[in-house]
Amino acid sequence: MVLTRERSTLDHAIWPATARATPDGDVMVGGVRLSDIAERYGSPVHVMDELDVRQRCRDFRHAFPDAEIAYAGKAFLCRAMARWIAEEGLALDVCSAGELAVARSARFPAERILMHGNGKTPEDLRAALSYGVSRIVVDCPSEITRLAALTGRDGPAQQVLIRVTPGVDGKTHPAVATGGEEQKFGFSLASGAAAEAVRRVLAQPALALTGLHCHIGSQITGITAYQQAARRMASLLAAARDEHGVVLPHLDLGGGFAVPYLQGEHGLDPRTLAEPLITALRSACDSHRLPLPRVTLEPGRAISARAGVTLYRVLGVKHTAAGRVFVTVNGGMSDNPRPSLYGARYSIRLVGRRAAPGHRFVTVAGRHCEAGDVLVEDAELPADLRPGDLLASASTGAYHHSMASNYNLVPRPPVVGVRAGESRLLIRRETETDLLVRDVG
Repeated sequence: MVLTRERSTLDHAIWPATARATPDGDVMVGGVRLSDIAERYGSPVHVMDELDVRQRCRDFRHAFPDAEIAYAGKAFLCRAMARWIAEEGLALDVCSAGELAVARSARFPAERILMHGNGKTPEDLRAALSYGVSRIVVDCPSEITRLAALTGRDGPAQQVLIRVTPGVDGKTHPAVATGGEEQKFGFSLASGAAAEAVRRVLAQPALALTGLHCHIGSQITGITAYQQAARRMASLLAAARDEHGVVLPHLDLGGGFAVPYLQGEHGLDPRTLAEPLITALRSACDSHRLPLPRVTLEPGRAISARAGVTLYRVLGVKHTAAGRVFVTVNGGMSDNPRPSLYGARYSIRLVGRRAAPGHRFVTVAGRHCEAGDVLVEDAELPADLRPGDLLASASTGAYHHSMASNYNLVPRPPVVGVRAGESRLLIRRETETDLLVRDVG
């Protein structure tokens, strides 16, 4: 059940750090009224709190002072976001030539970029080699051969990490579980495929194996799964040393740290994770007589989710014969597909005016021609909600704009950055002209 009663305070576990409720029923983020943003930029509109993003970057760097923190760009990436991340001293991981093009246009340092992906195309690999990204994470046998061929023998060897499937259950939704067997990512540790990948990479003169990588899933709430993954990866580091005489200096333990979406939920705070994770890894390395490798962590959602708020206008309110109330808004699954994909749940509230006393539970539905286009089930909203009202959905900074589509040929919404009482357009609203430019028939 989603609690959204108007209050003088906001739960900053799910709302941006700078969010403040106003006495007249509005909410300010970054010192800017959300109603003013909707008036100026239209709706739907994604709002990103720059200071919240920066604070999350600092939280991870302070919790893991000796580790590399690489923002997972798939969560949300644009040129402004890349600049914020770079200025805060983070690295960046990208999954495609397109994400790399954004980073490159923002002049993100190539030596702080990793390229991921279970199905990297030759074009992706060429783009990574062209820009000189520091490391490429190889994910299947043919990719090792392909990357070696593209790199060639004349230039410096390309540094690579091997993505390992450690066989760890992160106890999360099956659609975002990536650490167990029988899924598409990485080389299996249990089957011996990971050890064979080490042999293959070491046999390629054009490639320089610098470490191992794993990722056990998204929205992981428990520390134990990360500790288990660290121990298993340390065992493979030891096996590589024993068989090949190489001590790999780098271990990437991925990301997937849970964030709350509803009031009362708890995420996985980096300060809570840091000591037990590093202690477990150090103990495992000591038992194998290995030096502690340089650790990389890849928070994406944990940095960008809370910074985002999405604004919608109410289009209509209707009542079914069974008594259900639908509140239809001018966005939906094209700007937030997560409820349809994973059953994700959100907090949503009225902003821009004070409501009359009384609340009721409603279904906030999107505008698209799908029965499953529902943004929030059982949302507690004011009983006097009416067309034209403005609703704000919290924690929408990750996997919203990046997963947006043009279903029903609806243009994608803009992204507006806010800071210190100022707003600026980061990504403009898509137009019907944009949609027609690609239709060349």
